[in-house]
Amino acid sequence: MNESEIRATVLGILARIAPEADLTQLDPDVEWQDQLDLDSMNLLSMMVDIERATGISVPERDYTKVSTLNSCVAYLMSHTPVTH
Repeated sequence: MNESEIRATVLGILARIAPEADLTQLDPDVEWQDQLDLDSMNLLSMMVDIERATGISVPERDYTKVSTLNSCVAYLMSHTPVTH
């Protein structure tokens, strides 16, 4: 997956988890919880959906590394296998 595909995937997951949120107003550098009022179950669901969609598991110890759109995309990019 490239960066734009990862970003679209994460935004799609967010749209399912927080359907009432206006993701066009999402600040990519501010934590999801602060903007979208997500609880711990929402975040867990998001991590499960990210793994299903990308094949990349985000361990709980790394949840703080994926707490914004930009940090999540960067994390997933750094864990995406390089294909030739």
